Amino acid sequence: MTKISMRIGTRKSAMALAQTEEIAKRLSAAAPDITVEIVKFETTGDQDQTSKLLSHGGKGGAFVQQIREAVTAGKLHAAMHSLKDMPGNEDTPGLVIGATLSRDPPNDALVVRAGVSIDDLKRSKGKGFKIGTNAVRRAAYARRLFPEIEVMHYRGAADTRVRKLDGREMQRLPDGGEVGPADALIMACSGLERVGLADRIAHEFSTSEMLPAVGQGIVAVECASDDWQTRKFLSLIDDRAAHLCADAEREVLWVLNGHCNSPIAGFSTIDGKQMTLTASVLDEKGGQLIETTRKGPADRPRELGRAVAFDLLAKGAAQIIERNRPA
Repeated sequence: MTKISMRIGTRKSAMALAQTEEIAKRLSAAAPDITVEIVKFETTGDQDQTSKLLSHGGKGGAFVQQIREAVTAGKLHAAMHSLKDMPGNEDTPGLVIGATLSRDPPNDALVVRAGVSIDDLKRSKGKGFKIGTNAVRRAAYARRLFPEIEVMHYRGAADTRVRKLDGREMQRLPDGGEVGPADALIMACSGLERVGLADRIAHEFSTSEMLPAVGQGIVAVECASDDWQTRKFLSLIDDRAAHLCADAEREVLWVLNGHCNSPIAGFSTIDGKQMTLTASVLDEKGGQLIETTRKGPADRPRELGRAVAFDLLAKGAAQIIERNRPA
C-alpha cells in the first residue's frame, strides 16, 4: 500500500499539539494509508507573551497568519487552528476550512488560587479581587458579573497561566510595568481539559452568564481551496454539526465586521433539523449588552447568522463596535 504523507502545521503549545494529535489520530483511523507529519510553529503570539494581541493584529496575526502563509506557499497541506482564533471579518482567498472536529465544551471557566472561591467573588461583587484574562469578551462579561472586580491583562499558554496563578507571579505589561498577582483566571473549559487541568475548574459559567466566543470549543483544519486531495481526506473527519455551527457563528462576525477589540459572542446549537443561534455585542466595560436569539433551518446556517447579525445592528451594535475600534 502506498503511503500518503500529510503535513499539518500547528502552534507548539501543549494545547495546540494535543488538538493536532487528535486530528492525526482521526485521519489515520479514517484513511490508514495516510501518515501525518506535525510541523510545529512558534508564532508571534507565542514568542511575545507580554504585549496585547492587538499589537500583532489580533489573534489572527498572533496565532494564525504564519501557519496560513505556510499553507499558501505549499509548505503544508493543512493547518490546525482553534476556530475562535481565526478572524471572521476578513476574506481568506485560496483557503478553506476542510474539517471541523466535534465541538468540545464551549463554556468558560473560573480558575482560582488557593483560598479563593466563586462565593467570595459573588458576595463581594469582586471588590478587592484581581481576575486575569486577555480576552476583551471575557473581561466585559466579568465586569457585568462582578462589578467591582479589577481585570488584569494576562497572557500565556493555558498551563503557563495556571502555574503563574498558583505561584502568585506578577504579570508583565506591554509598557514594562507589572501587575498582579491574580486571584483568579477566566479560561476555556476545553483548553483546561486538553492540558489535563480540568480539575482546576472552580466554576463553569453557563452560556447565560457568559456567552462563549464565536467558534469556542471547535478545532478547525484549514487547507488550500484547490487542494482537492487534502480536502477529500479532511472531509472524512469533518463533524457536520460543528461545521454548520461554525458557519452560522462566523457569519455574525462577517456581517458585524467585528475586530479584535470588540467583545462579540456567539453560540449555536442544533436540535434535529433546527438550529438556535444566540449572539451578543458588549462594550469594553460590560455596561452595555445587546443580545438576540433566533431559530432557523440547520442546513442554512449562514442565513441564520446574517439574520442574527442584522438584529444586533438594528439594536445599535455598530455604534458599540466602532466605539471600541482601535485607532
